[in-house]
Amino acid sequence: MSGSPACELCDSPIPEHRESQFCSDGCRSVAGTLPADDAPEAAAEAVAEAGTTSVFFAVEGMHSATCEAYLEAVARGIDGVVDADASYVTESVRVDCDGDPPTERLTEALSGLGYDATPREERTPEERESAEGVVEGALGYRYAAGVVFASFLLIPYTVVFYPSHLASLLGGTDPLAGEGNIAMVLPVFLVLTLVVIFVTGAPVLRDAYIALKLRTPNTGLLVTLTAFAAYFYATAAFVAGGTHAYYDLAVVSVATVTGATFYESLAKRKAASALTDLTVSRVEEATRETAAGTETVPVSELAPGERVLVPEGERVPVDGTLAEGECTVAEAVVTGESTPVRKHAGDELIGGAVVTAGAAVVSVGEDVRSSVDRLASSVWGFQSATHGGQRRANRIAERVTPALLALSLLAGVGALALGRGAAGAVVATLTVPLAASPWALGFSTPLSAGSSVERALDRGVAVFDETVFERLRGVETVVFDKTGTLTTGRMEALGADVPDDLLAAAAELERRAAHPAATAIVDAFGDADAPTVESFTSHATGVEGVVGDRRVLVGNLDLFAEQGWGVPDAVRERAGDVRDAGHLPVLVGSAADAGEESTGDAVGVVAVGDESRADWERTLDRLGARGLDVVVLTGDDESAAAEFAASPHVDHVFAEVPPAGKAAAVRRLRASGPVAMVGDGTNDAPALAAADLGISLGSGTALAAEASDLAVVDDDLGGVAAAFDLSAESYQRRRWNDGGALLFNVFAIPLALSGLLNPLFTMAAAVVCCGFVAANAFRASRVA
Repeated sequence: MSGSPACELCDSPIPEHRESQFCSDGCRSVAGTLPADDAPEAAAEAVAEAGTTSVFFAVEGMHSATCEAYLEAVARGIDGVVDADASYVTESVRVDCDGDPPTERLTEALSGLGYDATPREERTPEERESAEGVVEGALGYRYAAGVVFASFLLIPYTVVFYPSHLASLLGGTDPLAGEGNIAMVLPVFLVLTLVVIFVTGAPVLRDAYIALKLRTPNTGLLVTLTAFAAYFYATAAFVAGGTHAYYDLAVVSVATVTGATFYESLAKRKAASALTDLTVSRVEEATRETAAGTETVPVSELAPGERVLVPEGERVPVDGTLAEGECTVAEAVVTGESTPVRKHAGDELIGGAVVTAGAAVVSVGEDVRSSVDRLASSVWGFQSATHGGQRRANRIAERVTPALLALSLLAGVGALALGRGAAGAVVATLTVPLAASPWALGFSTPLSAGSSVERALDRGVAVFDETVFERLRGVETVVFDKTGTLTTGRMEALGADVPDDLLAAAAELERRAAHPAATAIVDAFGDADAPTVESFTSHATGVEGVVGDRRVLVGNLDLFAEQGWGVPDAVRERAGDVRDAGHLPVLVGSAADAGEESTGDAVGVVAVGDESRADWERTLDRLGARGLDVVVLTGDDESAAAEFAASPHVDHVFAEVPPAGKAAAVRRLRASGPVAMVGDGTNDAPALAAADLGISLGSGTALAAEASDLAVVDDDLGGVAAAFDLSAESYQRRRWNDGGALLFNVFAIPLALSGLLNPLFTMAAAVVCCGFVAANAFRASRVA
């Protein structure tokens, strides 16, 4: 297998029986139809060409582009590391190393400052969920502490300080003026405010620290500047006997931002928990043949050439060849082909495939991994290389922060020049960030993201980050996988022209088989009152037995020929029509004599297949109305996709395309504009990850969901079109919230310039600002 020539499109090995430059007709069709992508390949492939080794980490605690930059810088500082790419959207880091990766040192270096890094292949879904719970639990405790301590601090403000400032504004005497009147509360305010800043605001301070370390301002730095400016201004004012103490602003700015971050984290967790019932098709253990019999060992301990036993109904643990006998396997998890395949001794077996009939003795291949493992590695490489854009709020912070610091310095120098002394210079310097810093962007950004994620989930669309909506708005082409996406993905009996009593007898025989088509026939035609099965024989391509007083044969045309049974022309023609329609024809026949040597004739055909989803046409209509191009990719043959090729909204259909070919097709389509890929199976995962935006259906596998940016959790294809509507709505809300976050500065700056700024006005401005943002964020959605 390792010496086979590689496909020009997808680099997969070309089967020995093919005399072509491509591994399949599907890859040949893609290469001949879509223009080649001349842009540099994905980072994962560039790394492979350079001969480096990649290691992937799942990192909890990432929530911004600042986190990406920091973790990349940390990883690149480790000896032996060539490059690193992080993605806060998928909370993953890929580290490329020269030689064996220093995994332990990297794990230690990437952990800390609120991050928790683990080699991705070592973290189970349960461990990941537990780690997420720890991170969110700590954030929740910090927020709760902030609420408690802030309440203690704001009570005297509400009862004493705000009325005092209001009295002064109305021309009365400030009852708190004069030295000593508030000296007794100063220690309490000093301590409580610091507790809120350093305990509740720890995530904000971490962002500010990273911003300073990387010399890249972010919203965390803006909030920190505001909080400390308010704290030191208040302390100076109290010491001087003044009443312009802005401890309340320091507390509120930190607590509201931390609260919004906590809410965003909970919304993402809620979206992720909607997919916890999905499973991935990876096998951890295998039954290995030994001289003394068999033993169960971890898959990692298998060696090339060893023999592994796979009972009927279980998954093949690694890629290899069938050492002996025959069996039937379902390879849809990897190839996308919905119809099970019969394998003979010497045939290749794909790791992750299910043995549906018979048992398999697998000779382990040279690369002791399964195709599912390779798909997972491909997914992780695409994810860490292609996702994680800079947030708009952080871009604003990058522009504003230098100007803010310059103005603060200028104000202080100006105060000294005007003869106001050192105290006046300090006040002027601190007033600028206090009034002009757009700290509320740190509140509006996570609140907007969290509300968008939660609103999408209410519609049945699980989105893990608001940046998904940004990318969704730019999509020009939507690519659909067929099996399980445009179709139900479940084998069903779609019709039959067989007498009811014979169908019931056939179902009783199929009840003893382990083929998906057998299950479909039993579900459709099983009858509790059917005659008893007197004898049963399982064949490679069907079943045979005596039911009641007659012999029944169920299977394909080859089985009837092998057993010497007759097939009338009408039945043969009907079987051909079923296959041309892309379905599986199952012939049913009976013989009057129940003896073992008796033969009969085929009576009719049961059509079995995965039926098209009821809403596929409406979904494509809605996408077509948006001017989007639609492409269908499938591992099945052309006949199975004929129905979709006839749709006026489908621009291209590519059949018999392997998983790597799907990813290659997506990359070629991206050369013409942003692409969204919709799929449900593990075999779709590389294409989902390679697309600008991956969309998985709720019926899909965990690997497909992990490779995606959003998932339609209700298994409703209409949710794909709804996601585009939610994207447009999210964009409008975010724009309004970004504008609303500046309301604080709209009020505070003129008041500061006129000398009227006081804690009453700053808190009123903060309440108006945050209230507007919250009301807009939680406004009811119009998306149906």
